[in-house]
Amino acid sequence: MSNKPTGSLISYFSNLVKTEGGINLAQGIPGFQPPTELTNALAKFATQNVHQYAPGIGNTKLLDLLSQVYSVSVNNLLIVQGATEGLSLIYTLALQKYGTNFSALAFSPAYECYSQLPRIFGQNYVNFAIDKLQNDFDELISVIQNSRVKLVFLASPGNPHGRIHSKGEVERLLSLAEELDFYLVLDMVYKELYFENPPFTPPIAQSDNLFYVNSFSKNLCITGWRLGYIISSAKRMVELRAIHDYIGLCAPSVLQESLAFYLANNGNGQQYISELRTGVLQNFNLSCIQLEKLGFTIPQTGGGCFIWAQLPPKQNDGFKFALELYKSHRVAIIPGEHFDPNCSNRVRINIARKRDEVLLGLRGIEEFIANKTS
Repeated sequence: MSNKPTGSLISYFSNLVKTEGGINLAQGIPGFQPPTELTNALAKFATQNVHQYAPGIGNTKLLDLLSQVYSVSVNNLLIVQGATEGLSLIYTLALQKYGTNFSALAFSPAYECYSQLPRIFGQNYVNFAIDKLQNDFDELISVIQNSRVKLVFLASPGNPHGRIHSKGEVERLLSLAEELDFYLVLDMVYKELYFENPPFTPPIAQSDNLFYVNSFSKNLCITGWRLGYIISSAKRMVELRAIHDYIGLCAPSVLQESLAFYLANNGNGQQYISELRTGVLQNFNLSCIQLEKLGFTIPQTGGGCFIWAQLPPKQNDGFKFALELYKSHRVAIIPGEHFDPNCSNRVRINIARKRDEVLLGLRGIEEFIANKTS
């Protein structure tokens, strides 16, 4: 279609719901309230003297908790304003080390930030099909060398495709990062939202070429709090913190204080996360059954918050499908081309929402398809 919007299609379809109403299965926003104990902690600390700048590296209590969870030194940690800031900091560090003449690579379909950072800063972006990673490392090596790739993003589970990468794949990529000298960024914001087996995490503070990025946004349903963290080697962390001092400075103080209190007094939130994981999996299974009946094809996946679906037969324009679906039934989803221009026949559907909302969205999709084929 010639009238496609510029910019993020996630923002475009989400803003339609925010301004005109409807069911938002587009933006990756959990549809659940945060833990009551966490919001109570926020109310408690909102009246205390924690409203000035937090320490640049992060709240000391929060850093200590993370240090214990990951068995790393506080010197390997940095609290940032969401995982997205973490990715941007690492990208800026790559610019310092490698200059501007390099490429960034991600495994397609890929989260929008991976392709947009190179666009913003003027580097090349390389899509490498996610399915090839299982059995074609020779081609990957060739692409990395020929395209001068110096930054590789790997999400496990991913967004929009919830594939969990095997231990062998992650270890091989880390070995290549050291051998071919590039930064490997593990984006693990959906780490706890696995369906059966948790994703593999290598030792994350031992290699100068490895960066681990995570956040509390999805696990605790607090995307608006913008609290994330980076783990890296001590050497790289010194460099990251120096950049962060001038770009991010610090994450919100009262939110860090509240979060640290909640985690320390509620088993790091594991009960809440476990219940969230169960609910998302149930929504995923239910949605797959309904969508496959309608002719969608859904790949095997291991976790995350989304369904990455190929459209039914005779439907090959994801943007047109998503736009007409919203206009006729006020259900917002995301066209697959947003994550890979070659995926125009796919859509992404957020199923980390309340069951009733997911069911209403599925009903809208069913009625829409019935009207198109009648």
